[in-house]
Amino acid sequence: MALQTTVDHVEARVPVTVVGLNGELDASTYEHLIEDVRGLYAGGTRKLVLDLSGLTYMASSGLIALHSIVQVMHGEEPPDIEGGWSAFHALGNAVESGGQEDVLLAGEQPGVTRVLQRTGLDQLFSSYPDRASAIAAA
Repeated sequence: MALQTTVDHVEARVPVTVVGLNGELDASTYEHLIEDVRGLYAGGTRKLVLDLSGLTYMASSGLIALHSIVQVMHGEEPPDIEGGWSAFHALGNAVESGGQEDVLLAGEQPGVTRVLQRTGLDQLFSSYPDRASAIAAA
């Protein structure tokens, strides 16, 4: 199943953009997601919630996408995806440097949670059970 995204702008304590992911985040979809977030950042988004409640599968390229999204939200250029392993090494360095609060995760499905835990990426994000909780935390 292809990845479908929705974008909602929420006026909370601070403006929050919620990107809902439905389907599979894999090698055929991750670059499009990164580009979508680049466009949101260029348009002024500074607080992002990724609603993963509809995400049924995440490949290793999805991990690269999540890390790249964090970098984009910090105004940085993500690692060159074509660099292969260097993108994964950058992922490890990000986890070692600790979490951040620009990108929040909501509604992770158990399979996605396992992938994040096994790779240590769960340490990079604050996760919430649902969209409303993540928005309130932002």
